[in-house]
Amino acid sequence: MKKTLLLAWILSLFASFTALAADYAREKKWADEIVPGLVVGDPVYLETPRGHHKFLTLFTPASPDKALIVVHGLGIHPDWGLIGTLRSDLADRGYTTLSIQMPILAADAKGEDYPPTFPEAAERIAEAVEFLKAKGYKQIAIVSHSMGSRMSRVYLTGKPDPAVVAWASLGISIDDYKGVKLPILDLYGENDLPGVLKNTEKRKKSLGKDSKQVKIDRADHFFNGHEAKMVSEVAGFLDATLK
Repeated sequence: MKKTLLLAWILSLFASFTALAADYAREKKWADEIVPGLVVGDPVYLETPRGHHKFLTLFTPASPDKALIVVHGLGIHPDWGLIGTLRSDLADRGYTTLSIQMPILAADAKGEDYPPTFPEAAERIAEAVEFLKAKGYKQIAIVSHSMGSRMSRVYLTGKPDPAVVAWASLGISIDDYKGVKLPILDLYGENDLPGVLKNTEKRKKSLGKDSKQVKIDRADHFFNGHEAKMVSEVAGFLDATLK
């Protein structure tokens, strides 16, 4: 009886870990849809050291020495919506961009299901940094949105590469930025998600030197209808921070 219960518990535990594992099949589906129709940038596949999983990135050269890693949010891809706008419009403004595919779960997964994917997310960001450094980029910033900002925070509170010198954090739902030791733009919409809005003051108080918080009036979590202002605020911050 005890062996049966133990086996059932092990199988249940295995099933829960499997359910929360990154959905590589869904990731491949995204890539198969994106790459054939790609207009801006080139597809580049990088590989994680753990599991040796190859993931899609979209590389758009512009500057010879300043580059941005663009990190998308929950369950989407590196050319989706505002992410596609950021990676292409910031390249037009002179910044090389590398938009990277982050770990995703099944389509019905919720935000609280994602923390188990954060270690792999941090690895992907680290691989993106190494790729850009190998290309000769001396100054690298991270531009992230929503869940991608939470993933980026894990990387930045670990042992980030010294080449990473700034972070534009859009629509993040955390209490503060403790542990992040570089200039931060905390950007959010006036009509953002409740989880983002409730901690705006705490996040602002935790910002350090050369950091700032900006609210875009009438904007929602995805900055719909306010994309130009979003890009302008991010570019202005980067222009003042990356020399």
